[in-house]
Amino acid sequence: MEVPKKNLILNSFGNEQKLSHQSKHLLLELYRCDYEKLNDESFLRCTLNRAAKLAKATVLNLISNKFEPQGVTAIALLSESHISIHTWPESNYSAADIFTCGQNMLPELASQYLIEALKAEEHFLRVIDRNPPAAFHKQMRTVV
Repeated sequence: MEVPKKNLILNSFGNEQKLSHQSKHLLLELYRCDYEKLNDESFLRCTLNRAAKLAKATVLNLISNKFEPQGVTAIALLSESHISIHTWPESNYSAADIFTCGQNMLPELASQYLIEALKAEEHFLRVIDRNPPAAFHKQMRTVV
């Protein structure tokens, strides 16, 4: 079995369809964060809500869970996709996922806000451009 090359792009939509960028998926790792903030469920819910607003997203629902003895998972369900955060206060570490669809979204502002709000001394950010086929965009609902 041959291993695919690292930069190989597979296109199962046919060569006649162009891919059109509409979505961004940011994977954010936050290091050396403030322990208290990482363990505060209410603070994290407010932080996700504010991050979503900065990204120009519409929050549909916020769900969270506080773990014992520490840690929180919170998810903001957005009209435009989602923002989630998982915290490990004992390691001063958090992982966040910011996925937005639509040309007017500003997920980078949400990312920067999370870095500052959690007082992360270090972070690592990966940005993935999601590229559904052009025909898909004709079927997508318009997010206002």
